[in-house]
Formats: sequence, C-alpha cells, structure tokens
Amino acid sequence: MPAKKDMPSTLQRSPKKAQETWGKTHDSAVERYGEGERAHRTAFDSLKHSFEKVGDHWEPKAEKGPSDDQAAKSGPAARRGTTPTAGGVDANASKRHLMELARRLDVPGRSTMSKRELVEALQKANARETRKASG
Repeated sequence: MPAKKDMPSTLQRSPKKAQETWGKTHDSAVERYGEGERAHRTAFDSLKHSFEKVGDHWEPKAEKGPSDDQAAKSGPAARRGTTPTAGGVDANASKRHLMELARRLDVPGRSTMSKRELVEALQKANARETRKASG
C-alpha cells in the first residue's frame, strides 16, 4: 500500500482498521488529487468519522459520524477549511465521554471545564502525548 510510507506515527500506533481506513482513503485521494496535503486531509477526514485521537494514537468511536463542525460540512466551503477542526478530538461526543478521556490523559482542572474547554485541553494533551511518543 503506497500510503504505508506516508502513514503518520499516530496511525502506526493505532488499530489495523484505523490504518486501513486512512490508507485506502489516502491512496484513492492521491489518485484523484495527487500526492500532498489534500490527500492527507481527505484521509484524516475519513478516519475521523470512525476514530478519535486519544493521546498518541487513534481509537474507535462509540458512534460513527462527523467529529466536529468542519467534518460535518461538505462541498467547497469544507475544502477551503473555513471552520477549525478539533484535531481528532470527537467534539460531538458527550461531555461525559470527553471527561473520561481527560481523566485517562490526566488533564488538570478537567472537573471545572466546559465542553469546549475539554475539547481544547484534549487537543493539547493529544499533541503532548504524540510528541512524547515520537521523541
């Protein structure tokens, strides 16, 4: 699979199904758009419908569907990326689920955070864990 050489380290530490989802979408996008950022974005968009980033890897979501407002869009506006993404955090998950992930990642101050604050804190915690695993 050509995508194997381009697969991000977070996916290399993820379940085989996540790797296959990203890889198949990436290869298809490369055929359609050419190699580069657009193919990677397309592959991650597909991945985020079934998986969420937890720390330094991706895990299956309890319910399939868009993970944030950007992923819910379609058409030209979605391709322009006018809405920020949640970086793999399932911003559409329940606050209870986000709180559990924050507990697993030892996010300080989580008990007093709003749902939006939890999403932002999880994005930072995921980035920190990815840096640690990659370093």
